[in-house]
Amino acid sequence: MNEYEEIISSKTTREIAHNVVEAIARLSTTLFQDSFYHFGLITSDTDDNKFVDCAIAANAEYIVTNDKHFDVLKNIPWPKLAVITIIEFINQL
Repeated sequence: MNEYEEIISSKTTREIAHNVVEAIARLSTTLFQDSFYHFGLITSDTDDNKFVDCAIAANAEYIVTNDKHFDVLKNIPWPKLAVITIIEFINQL
């Protein structure tokens, strides 16, 4: 959640970012998942691997991001984890 807050605060204020992250954390649909295995699938920005590891541990169907570092997942046969953009996600709603 810290990275989300950091990214949001780069576009707004730190206070707004904190409030957004707190609101997300309180949602009944928010799942906090520990990951016990580190796959290391993203080599171009290893800090992003925590999101992949968490998604795999939570058995997620996809990761929603506009970050091109995640495109490497499209060519990995396992684990099958789709990467979709924010616009694609909104269109699915």
